[in-house]
Amino acid sequence: MSSDPTCVFCKIVAGTIPCFKLYEDEHSLAFMDINPGNEGHALAIPKAHHPDLHAMPPALLGAVAQTAQRVAAAVQKALSPDGLNLVQANGKGAEQSVFHFHLHVLPRRIGDELKLNWGHRPDDMARI
Repeated sequence: MSSDPTCVFCKIVAGTIPCFKLYEDEHSLAFMDINPGNEGHALAIPKAHHPDLHAMPPALLGAVAQTAQRVAAAVQKALSPDGLNLVQANGKGAEQSVFHFHLHVLPRRIGDELKLNWGHRPDDMARI
């Protein structure tokens, strides 16, 4: 399994940095985000170090998505949010802050004013 000794998520996988673990299997780990956008904000990551979506093997991407789905179901049961976003920031231009692939499982409440949505602006159909 690949690892980066400077990566905070690799350190969490290795157990050298603690986390509030929610779920773990052979390929993935889910834990609470310590900088939550909303109550119940969690992360699902591969245990192996892959810096972004482009580096993720398809089978591992599926395993992390399954973990995110499992966590989302638990969040739904525990908190009954009005909605939920799965967010994956890929690269600096998308505000990726930790360069170890991760999916945010982000519970939403109507009116929470968390800025993720860009609004609805119809574009030119020919350009689309």
